[in-house]
Amino acid sequence: MASNDPGWGSRNNDGPPDLDELMRQFSRRLNGLFGKGGTPRNQPEEPGGNAFAIAPVLGLVALIWMATGFYIVDQGSRGVVLRFGKHVETTMPGPRWHIPYPVETVSVVNMEQVRTLEVGYRSAGDGSPARNRELRESLMLTDDENIIDLQFAVQYNLKSPEDFLFYNRTVEDAVRGTAETAIREIVGRSKMDFVLYEGREEVAIRAKKLMQDILDRYKSGINIVNVTMQNAQPPEQVQAAFDDAVKAGQDLERQKNEGQAYANDVIPKARGTAARLLEEAAGYKLRVVNEAQGNASRFSQILAQYEKAPEVTRQRLYLDAQEQILSSVSKVVVDQKGSGGNLLYLPLDKLMATTAAGAAPAAAPAPAAPAPENTTTDVQRSRDAFRSRDRESRP
Repeated sequence: MASNDPGWGSRNNDGPPDLDELMRQFSRRLNGLFGKGGTPRNQPEEPGGNAFAIAPVLGLVALIWMATGFYIVDQGSRGVVLRFGKHVETTMPGPRWHIPYPVETVSVVNMEQVRTLEVGYRSAGDGSPARNRELRESLMLTDDENIIDLQFAVQYNLKSPEDFLFYNRTVEDAVRGTAETAIREIVGRSKMDFVLYEGREEVAIRAKKLMQDILDRYKSGINIVNVTMQNAQPPEQVQAAFDDAVKAGQDLERQKNEGQAYANDVIPKARGTAARLLEEAAGYKLRVVNEAQGNASRFSQILAQYEKAPEVTRQRLYLDAQEQILSSVSKVVVDQKGSGGNLLYLPLDKLMATTAAGAAPAAAPAPAAPAPENTTTDVQRSRDAFRSRDRESRP
């Protein structure tokens, strides 16, 4: 009560104001607000009048207090009801009611919201791709005693609202510490080249599993959704030397690939040539063997005939040899016995040319060349000479 209150000066200033007097003044003011007017200061109050005047106000206050217990749980969220700090129930999405404060309190927890935690870097926050490095978090030591700068992001949501509220003091710090512990353990057991190149996806998968195991062991109620490797590179101080080493390795691989490509081009050709030569040799061998066998068989047959009729066989062999020799000669001179030293000329070249011209197809009929007058006579004489010589040579 203010010091300028009239009731304050009528009492002793050494003690506190009278509570009954304060309640009466409060009642009069409330009655004045509801139009009942105030009771004069010097008029005695009726017994029990103040109680009936305060009851509607208390009922209204109680109604408002009860109305504060209504709350709505959104889709994908859970409501955790605490009664004097003790967990009572977990409510599902929809309109709900609980005993108002200070008896019960409700904490609505979003279960489906995916939160992102950055380890080794911090985004600018204004939508730009610029990043601020956190070397204390990103520098790690590999199994082969090399230092790498590793940056990654962790995405997580919740799977237990009770564990999330009761077993965590600072969720972000818990996830960050777990992420650093898991990724440092995995990197410390891996080689530098494995982490930087071919094993980045495997490192992320193993880190996600290890982080989930640690958080479940702590009953944190957190579910790791994904671990994304943002950047993995050597420290800036050795970046130039590392680039040179990478280029040398790439040149080595390129030369190996070129050599392998050359080998793939030459070796099949060499193998094909070798196979062809082997087939040709096998074919030549088979042909020679078959010819030798054929010659041997023919010689055996000729020998059998020679033993039966030596002179006839000898004469036949002679004629066959002469036929084979003279088949490639265009002119033949025949010595006929009793011709008086005259030689008979047989124009075989002209005969062969005439036969070839008659056998070959012609596009248009060509005029026949005039034959010599003595051609027919020469042919007839040659035939008679051969017959005469054959008869004379027979026994």
